[in-house]
Amino acid sequence: MTFLACDGQKNFFIMQKSQVQFEMSLVGSRALMITRNMDQMAAIADGEDLENNADYQYLQREEEFLETRKDNLESQIALLDAQVNGLKTLVNNNIKNSCGLNLLGG
Repeated sequence: MTFLACDGQKNFFIMQKSQVQFEMSLVGSRALMITRNMDQMAAIADGEDLENNADYQYLQREEEFLETRKDNLESQIALLDAQVNGLKTLVNNNIKNSCGLNLLGG
């Protein structure tokens, strides 16, 4: 019966992974929007140095933050995948052992 608890934990990790993937898509969309805004600012600036522009600097910092956040989310997804795979193996082994014991027990 421990496989039921393990399966429940596995399903919980799958749900968490889905939430993290959703957050990652939001972060990616926001980063893309910021990149487009920076490109528009550069086009409008017509060769002017934007490194001293406060709005452009803010967008750069925001883009860097979002890229770091995206990397962190990717790491979380990899960890959750590992947890899910480990629990899948554990559940399968517990089911096999349980069936084997039932067959041996008659």
